Amino acid sequence: MSDLVLQLAAVVLIVVFLAIFVLAARSFFAEYRRHAHVPAHVEDLHPLPGIDISADEDVEQASIPTTTARVRILAFGSEEDRQCRVLQAPVLRRVVEAKGNVVSVVNIDMPASPELAERYHVLTVPTTVMLDTHGKTYAVNYGFTNAQSLIKQVDEILAMDGVQEALS
Repeated sequence: MSDLVLQLAAVVLIVVFLAIFVLAARSFFAEYRRHAHVPAHVEDLHPLPGIDISADEDVEQASIPTTTARVRILAFGSEEDRQCRVLQAPVLRRVVEAKGNVVSVVNIDMPASPELAERYHVLTVPTTVMLDTHGKTYAVNYGFTNAQSLIKQVDEILAMDGVQEALS
């Protein structure tokens, strides 16, 4: 009988410790997400007039008006990273071509902007941060992201923005 009581007490202790661990983990990740979704002050970044295009491409840079853009994409990259120039830049150009002037891209050199990299928890390049109309972070994409995924996220932001306008 006493062995059964000891086993039951051990099981109860394990369950209690697991519950405390789960609650602590939830609290940690909620705080992490809250810090990752801090509204950005991207007006201070001086957005580039277009998307960076590698020297190998003979394409003119498109002018992206940031005043009418409802979605901003912060494109964290590095001059030394070939993936940023060869893969991510053409994808960002396709997103802008597909969505027109409702999207603007702000290219950020991650090594030169450590405070922004820290604000958005950017640890790798390329990384794209999707901001809604109010500057709130909608999504953070670590590594290369294809055009289809970015366009889907832009559409979701625009749909959310339309719902918020209808409720106002």
